[in-house]
Amino acid sequence: MKDQKALAYANMYGVLGALENLCELDNKAKEILKQLKKPVSICFDVKEGPCRTFHFDQSGCKITEGSEGADCKMNFSSPEKFNQMINESKPGLPVKGAVKLIRFLTGPFTALTDRLEEVLRPSEESLKDRAFFEENTLLMLYTIAGAISGLANSDPIAEISASNTVDGDVSLGIRDRVYVTVRVKDHHFTTIKERAENPRAIMEFSDIDLASGLFAGKVSTIDEMCRGNIRLSGMISMVDNINRILDRVSLYLA
Repeated sequence: MKDQKALAYANMYGVLGALENLCELDNKAKEILKQLKKPVSICFDVKEGPCRTFHFDQSGCKITEGSEGADCKMNFSSPEKFNQMINESKPGLPVKGAVKLIRFLTGPFTALTDRLEEVLRPSEESLKDRAFFEENTLLMLYTIAGAISGLANSDPIAEISASNTVDGDVSLGIRDRVYVTVRVKDHHFTTIKERAENPRAIMEFSDIDLASGLFAGKVSTIDEMCRGNIRLSGMISMVDNINRILDRVSLYLA
């Protein structure tokens, strides 16, 4: 069963969190951003849930914690209301910069989230294009990595695994392509979309095709580990706990 508060964190840190990577990787997203005449910073503030600000300009998207620097703000009275925006396009309550906010939400923001959905939930036909296939896999990694921390800090079951995870950085990545860091401090998880300098544990996939197969549930993790296609090293208990949280990610993002 999905906890609505945990789902809000998975949506904020996983799904919407991938917007900054979409704007970096995707040509269509870059074209959408070129239409912006001025930068826009929009805060989504969820009561008893996450609060983040998304800063958009023609060069891309950056995300910060809290509402500082936001020129537009939308409040949600509950995690359920925020999840309805993600799943049903139902907006929250504009409390700052309402006109600018509505104009941006109904224009560039919707175009970007529609494109994000196209990439994260592609047709089989679109995946035949190699460049698109690779973009899909990279965005899935970023989405999953963000959701790991979101759920580790909010989902009652994932929190059990988080409570048993020692401090340190875990490096997750696809060999020679992309890496992210899951940082653990006092059982709180933070996803950093950069390679860890001194990881305490490492989980690395041999190539992008393997990563795609794993994300789609088409290949066996155990089999690929036995073949040496998944590299595990360091404090293996950290990787074990992250793998348990990944099971929750699969449930929430399905």
